[in-house]
Parts: sequence; structure tokens; C-alpha cells
Amino acid sequence: MPDEPAQQGQRADAQRNRERILEAAGEVLGEQGTQASLRDVARRAGVGLGTLYRHFPTRDALLETLLRTGFDQLAEEAGRLLDADLPSERALADWISEFTLRSGTFRGLPASLMATLGDPDSALHASCLAMRETAGRLLRAAQETGRIRPDVDGTDLFALANALSWIADQAPSIAARRDHLLTLIMDGLANSGAR
Repeated sequence: MPDEPAQQGQRADAQRNRERILEAAGEVLGEQGTQASLRDVARRAGVGLGTLYRHFPTRDALLETLLRTGFDQLAEEAGRLLDADLPSERALADWISEFTLRSGTFRGLPASLMATLGDPDSALHASCLAMRETAGRLLRAAQETGRIRPDVDGTDLFALANALSWIADQAPSIAARRDHLLTLIMDGLANSGAR
């Protein structure tokens, strides 16, 4: 992935600090969840809190950077599924399954992603909007076949997928039932006239 414009002119030590912050953030958030102390992230990275905030002015900015590759991969997966020789509702279910697995990267992530719906100023908002639009393409393809209810939109789908992720996040013992719960969601999305 090419560097963002703001990073291209960074001094080497500033770039190293940024990389150390991202590495430490991945570790700390992996241990403590998305609400982990940013002071702990800075301490683990060996930088001051001010340095962390110069690179990532908000928690959402840090999360967005950590998650961007995964978001991009989800978008690519949606494109692959659209091009695959699969029933459209199966492609949609496969994408939701992949999304729910990835949103379990950090404890608390489903709640952080849902919070972006009402916060267009969040650094995560644009990434989540792009993901909802990507899922919306899969949803529309399934709706065009008549297999998925026409009254469902991308936000509904995002909310349902996040709900499934949240359940697994809150009760890890339920994570083993993720596929079953996904089947229940897909049954709920099915167009009853197409059965």
C-alpha cells in the first residue's frame, strides 16, 4: 500500500515512531480491546503520548489505520464473490461470514464500527461507509434474483453482521455457533415469496 501523502515527507525517525505505534497498538488492542488505554499503546511503543497523538489524533484514526488492510481485503472479497459462479445469496452469506470473523480482530470492535454510523466525523466512518457500499453491491445482486427481501438495505446488513460479531465478542462460547446464527440471519433476509 503506498504511503499516504502526509507520510511521504516524514523524517525517518517519525516514520519509525509511526510504525512502532502501529505495532504496539496491534498488540495492546489485541490484549485489551478497542477501548485500551492509548497511554499503554504509547508506553509499549516507547514514545510519548504527544507523539502518538501527532500521528493519530483520535482513537478512531488509529483503529482505521490498523484495520484499513482488512477493510480493503473485504472489498476485494466482495468483488471476487460477485464474479464467482455462486448463487448470489451464497455470495452474500460468505461475505457476511468473512466480515464477522474479521470484526472479531479486537474485543469491542463491533461496537466501535456501529458507532461510526452516527458519526460522520469519525476516521472510521468513511471506511465503514465503503464497506457498507461494498456489501450493498452483494445485497443488490441477491435482491435482483428475488431471493433476498427488497426492503433490506446496506445499513440493515451492516447492523445485522455487526450484531452477529457483537454476540461472538460478548460471549466467546457462542462463537462456535456463528455459522448457525448466520444461517438464521440469512433465513430472515430471505424473500418469503421466493421460497
